[in-house]
Amino acid sequence: MTQETTQTSQGLYQALWNSADVLRSKMDANDYKSYLLGMVFYKYLSDKLLFFVAETMGEETEDLEQALDIYRGYYEDEETKGDLIDVIKQELSYAMEPDLTFTSLVLQVNGGTFQLEHLAQGFRNIEQSDELFENLFEDIDLYSKKLGATPQKQNQTVAAVMKELAVLDVAGHAGDMLGDAYEYLIGQFATDSGKKAGEFYTPQPVAKLMTQIAFLGREDQKGFTLYDPTMGSGSLLLNAKRYSHEVGTVSYFGQELNTATYNLARMNMILHGVPIENQFLHNADTLDEDWPTQEPTNFDGVLMNPPYSAKWSAADGFLQDPRFSSFGALAPKSKADFAFLLHGFYHLKQAGGVMAIVLPHGVLFRGNAEGKIRKALLEEGAIDTVIGLPANIFFNTSIPTTVIILKKDRTSRDVFFIDASKEFDKGKNQNIMTDAHIDKILKVYQAREDVDKFAHLASFEEIVENDYNLNIPRYVDTFEEEEVAPLTEIVANINRTNSEIASKTADLVDMLGQLRGTTPEADAELKAFLEAFKG
Repeated sequence: MTQETTQTSQGLYQALWNSADVLRSKMDANDYKSYLLGMVFYKYLSDKLLFFVAETMGEETEDLEQALDIYRGYYEDEETKGDLIDVIKQELSYAMEPDLTFTSLVLQVNGGTFQLEHLAQGFRNIEQSDELFENLFEDIDLYSKKLGATPQKQNQTVAAVMKELAVLDVAGHAGDMLGDAYEYLIGQFATDSGKKAGEFYTPQPVAKLMTQIAFLGREDQKGFTLYDPTMGSGSLLLNAKRYSHEVGTVSYFGQELNTATYNLARMNMILHGVPIENQFLHNADTLDEDWPTQEPTNFDGVLMNPPYSAKWSAADGFLQDPRFSSFGALAPKSKADFAFLLHGFYHLKQAGGVMAIVLPHGVLFRGNAEGKIRKALLEEGAIDTVIGLPANIFFNTSIPTTVIILKKDRTSRDVFFIDASKEFDKGKNQNIMTDAHIDKILKVYQAREDVDKFAHLASFEEIVENDYNLNIPRYVDTFEEEEVAPLTEIVANINRTNSEIASKTADLVDMLGQLRGTTPEADAELKAFLEAFKG
């Protein structure tokens, strides 16, 4: 156990203890635990949403207030609001208004403008968003006299609890944190090590999918050239050994910025028995320093899992760089996603080359310069397929990602969409894509035909109608209609409900019949009321 995880755990439990202290004098543990856990859970949902939005939109931050500002900006922009809410709801099953997030409510507490109704509305919205959350907060009576004799006192009590909980780092921990300390620390250790692992490793299922697509129909090709400009430990490149039937003739080209990781890739190559003469690895910044610039410069396959929404210089000089010049715009400084994509595309062979790149969903629908680049690629027919992957399959991020397949020699400008976001098994820390999931995607990819609620071949005209927006829910409808119960079952339920009402009414009449007035007048009034109640 590291000192860091110990401190995290202690801080966590201290904050929970301080929050409980606010309520401890007002009610017993059975009551206050509902308030405490309910508000912690609401904070978890809120924090998860804010970080998800920030990361999806390529503006990742660890600061909740910054994440809130990012969310509010895109929420108030009519161009991005609809698509963003679609992605949020699809992946999280709920959405929140920026003003009802826990972070916003705490800011209201600190500013003296917080009202209980705001939190109550937040609870209601979550409960109504999905069957999963139905009645989730029903044990929390924010207007209970136990919290204070007056609405003002109730407001103050809840505000005090929220202030204590505000310091909790709950995003990403969920049940781990609310379980016992041992489980929490194990979860924390896994999370920490996972983030480090994600810097240099692409999970095998994703690597398998991308590599198989790159080699499809070319398994017997001799002298296949493969390039990964952000190679990490080389896991994507090394998958060629699984799918090439002429693996001894494959040439591996890779570039990596981090020197330690670059050396790891070299060792990895050697450990996998790749001949020295077949490996061409380079330690440099892919965007700032184009490589390779000597033959070969174009490759049969390009595989990439770049750092998502990384910063880069986006200096004006890049507009003359042959990698970017024909697209009339540069990827924004804060989001290098399209810079990486265009670099890889530039190095793809004209005839038969296949590129597969993993990127966050934001690249599919973000506007401005990114919208301009995406439009140019679509008009060129460069984007062949868009595959939506499940959330939480990478070590370094829980956000859903997309694999974009690009080719240079296409005669059509249609785009094939596959929504594979539900193709996973739940693991302890990560969702897992099995070989069966990968095979299903590959089979559909090869057929390139519509599959209900899973895949759609969109014509170029359809893409244009959607303003070159490639957000997957626009093309693949995954909505499942609820089954309508048979009429006989509905009638039976109505009869059952009516019977229960009649039974409870009879019990109430019996109880009322036992009441006696303190004066003859009161007693007479009570009897008259009872007769009227009976009807």
